[in-house]
Formats: sequence, structure tokens, C-alpha cells
Amino acid sequence: MGIGATAGVAAAGGIALGAQAADGSSGGSSGASGSLVFDPDAYTKLTKTITDADGADHSVTYHFWKAITYVANPVDETYQSLIVSAPVEIDGSTVDPANAPILLANSIGGYLPASVADATEVGGGGSAMGGGAAPSGAPGSTTSAAPNANGNTNATGGATSSNQLLALAAGYVVIEPGARGRTLKNSAGEYYGTAPAAIVDLKAAVRYIKANKGVIPGDVERIVSAGTSAGGALSTLLGASGDSPLYVKYLKELGAADASDAVFAVGAWCPITDLEHADGAYEWNWGTNALATGKQVDQSVSKDLKGQFAEYQAGLRLRGLAGFGPLTARNYDDYLVEQYLQPSATAYLAALSDSDRETYLASNTFITWSGGKATFTWADFLTHVGARKKDTPAFDAFDLSAGENNEFGAGTTASRHFTAYGAKNDSTGLSSRRVAADIPAKLNLMNPMYHLVEKVNDRRSKHWWIRLGTNDSDTSHVISANLAARLDNLGDDVDHLYYWDQGHGANTDPGDFITWIAEVTGYRKGKKRS
Repeated sequence: MGIGATAGVAAAGGIALGAQAADGSSGGSSGASGSLVFDPDAYTKLTKTITDADGADHSVTYHFWKAITYVANPVDETYQSLIVSAPVEIDGSTVDPANAPILLANSIGGYLPASVADATEVGGGGSAMGGGAAPSGAPGSTTSAAPNANGNTNATGGATSSNQLLALAAGYVVIEPGARGRTLKNSAGEYYGTAPAAIVDLKAAVRYIKANKGVIPGDVERIVSAGTSAGGALSTLLGASGDSPLYVKYLKELGAADASDAVFAVGAWCPITDLEHADGAYEWNWGTNALATGKQVDQSVSKDLKGQFAEYQAGLRLRGLAGFGPLTARNYDDYLVEQYLQPSATAYLAALSDSDRETYLASNTFITWSGGKATFTWADFLTHVGARKKDTPAFDAFDLSAGENNEFGAGTTASRHFTAYGAKNDSTGLSSRRVAADIPAKLNLMNPMYHLVEKVNDRRSKHWWIRLGTNDSDTSHVISANLAARLDNLGDDVDHLYYWDQGHGANTDPGDFITWIAEVTGYRKGKKRS
């Protein structure tokens, strides 16, 4: 990871949100409310040592723009702002970032608010609760640890910023947007960051970037959105819903720039998405696994939800990758094992030394290792993973305790049901056992599958990098696999794999992601795209 960031002399121009320039003087606004014009001179010059994926150190000098408000009528500038980092010198050689890809890395986790208002260098964004996600054990937490925008989780609770740093060292421009989140309340007790606030904010950030084409550094037609967990879901949604008219009224209310909000490519790690069908998918996947306490979940509820999943899956009419054929609830276990899990275990084992592989196989006898390939059954895989993370229902909790219930809160109501099954079985004493009238429309605004299945969006991203840990029981393996299958069926470029024995928020191949960006964008450092 990078070390040794040092501030240079602030360039002409000021810093947004009332921050001070590097020399301690008070600057004017580089992105004040009402102005959507990027000030190219309002940067601070910084130098940072960044360690690449191969372990080599690089000295990177870059221009850094502190928090810039990206809408003319912000609800809360603390969250509706972005930071920009553009490399100008790498290992002593001058680089021109004008035509470089832009990595748009959000730090949203748990659908919580994320702010870059106080960021003083690249990788400085985070959620209101820190690290870009709800900490483990926090009320309404949807994550096992604290992954950031890059899909990286430090087991001790600290998060790294490898995607941003690696992108900067590769000569890319890095833009990190803040966004409102589900826990924000005003003085009247009204929630102003629940659905669809976060996706509207991200779209507004993209519009700001594109409206400043030729002034803001980077190729605005080669924006690659990246995020993890809820941030991965929002990154996916941003890619799937580019320029959808469904969001126009919300963007107009904020005074967003009059520009496109479509992005070129998407990086999504363990996306927590397709929420209205997530309970069924979760039970199909983890229904027989007990909780960490050893307690078995309510199997009648689990059975109901599995049935809902089977119906939903049949209606999608998806075909699996590599010529697998129709994907149904009956054959999805075989598909996951053949397409993702066995290849993941094979890659992991093949990379080990002979002695380490022998030790691993001795401790995991469910795996048969023959001819350089790993084979096992779905049932044995579930036993290997062990405890499931969430009770049932996993997302629309009967007692409204899930973070996703809060994501669909409205007005002064903190949490609401967003599925008919959750509402029908409410345990909080609600007088109505039906979802509110506005919920269906909000679900469409928050679900990328809506834009890929029901209202296929031709302005969507066409390049997709999707990753999930095999031990991640924060969500169902079906969620990202369905997403990948649908994108593949539409003819998009999809790079999807699972990390063996990794949990929620894992990113074990960040260097490959940076290389992938160059490949799909056609970028060669210092040269214009043909």
C-alpha cells in the first residue's frame, strides 16, 4: 500500500466546503453550490509512494482536488461532493492524464452515507461509520467486516485502498464520490438518504464529470465505476441504468448537470442487490446451514422463500455461461459448482506449493484433487462454508431490523417492508400487512435487474468485472451469478469469478482489475484512445 504522502504547494484557486489550502490560507470555492464548473487550477500537488500488485514501489506525484459539490441544489454538501486525483508524474516520468480512464470509486457500504468532505488525499473517502461499510456486529450491518470501495477488507477492521492507489500508479484518474445514505435525518426527524438517494447522487456525480469534459482530467467517456457490497450493488445499478428517464425528476430537484449519467464499465465486489428477491435466493443457497450459534433458522419460512425463488428464477429465463443451458432452482447448484466453485478451488490449489496443497487437502477431504482439478459436491461445499451470516428473512426482516428495511424508510418512518412476504408476516404490530404504495417504484429504481430484464437499457455499461468470495454468506451466490448470466445473455463482456475461501469484501486480484481497465478502455499510458 502507499506510504509517505507529502503535500506540495497549492495551485491557484481554492478548496470547496470551506477547507484550507495546503499553505494554511483560506481558499475560495472550487465547486460551490450553484456552480457546476470544475476549476482545473484549484488543486494541491501531492506525492505518494504506491506499492503495485507485484510488490514494486512507485513514486507518484498527482494533483488533488478537495471536496467539490457536484449538484447545484445539494441536500447535504457533506455527502454530495467528490474528490479528484490525477497523476502527473510516475517514477520521475511526466504523464498526461487528459485521456486516461477514470476510476469512479465509491466507498458506500451497508447503504450508509459516504463522505469525502474531509479527505486530504487519494483513497480518503469513507462511510459515516468508517471504512466504507457498517462494522461487524453493528445494528443493521450488511457486512462481515469493513470493506471499502475497492473490495478490500483488513481482518483487524482497517481498510486498504488498493484499487484507487493502483489505478493512480497506472496513470488513471481517480474520482471518489460521496453519497447520501439511509441513516441521515434532518432536524424534523425525516430521513433524507433512503432509496433512491444514493443512486441519484452517484448519477449526479457522473453528470458533473461529463459536463466538465475537457476541463476535468481524464476521459469522461471511459468512466469505470467500482464499489463493494452495497457499493457494489450501486456500482452495478449505475452501470445498468445509464441515462434511464426514471431518475430525471430526482436529478432535476438536485440541480444535477445536464449531461449523460451512463458509465463505460463496472467493477462490483459482492454486490448486495436484487433486494426484493434476495430473501428467496439466500434461502435457496444457505437455507440448510445453521447460524453461528448453532441455531437452525425457521425451516417453514426458509421453505416458503425457496419456493418464491424457484418461481422468480424460472421467470428470468436465463441461460448459464459456457453453454450450460436454462438456469433453474433445480440445477443452479450444479451450475455454481461447475462454472464457479470447482474452478475457484482449482485455481487456489494450483497456486499452492506441493506441500501446502497436500496440507490443505488433508484438512479438506471433501475435495478430490485429480489431474490438476478440484471436484466436490454442492452439499459438501455448504458444509465446508459452515455457518450462515443472517437469520431468515435475511433482508426484509419480519421485525424490520435489517439495514435494507431502513434503506426503504421514508419521512419519519425509519424502516419499512419492501416485500409482500415480509409485510404479511410483520412482527412489529403494523396495522397494514401490505407494502406501501411507493415501494414498487422505488424497487425499480434500486434494482439493476429491472433495467436488464424488464426494461432492457441500451445505454448500460457493456463491460463488467464481478467478484464474490465463496465463503460470503452475506448474500446468495445466485445474485451475482444471475447478474453475470443476464449480462452474458445480452451479449455484454463479463469477467466473473469467485475467490476461494474468501469472505465478504474480498479482492484478491486488484492488479488484474487495473489491467482489465486498460484492456476494455483501450488505454495506453500517455496515448490517446484510437
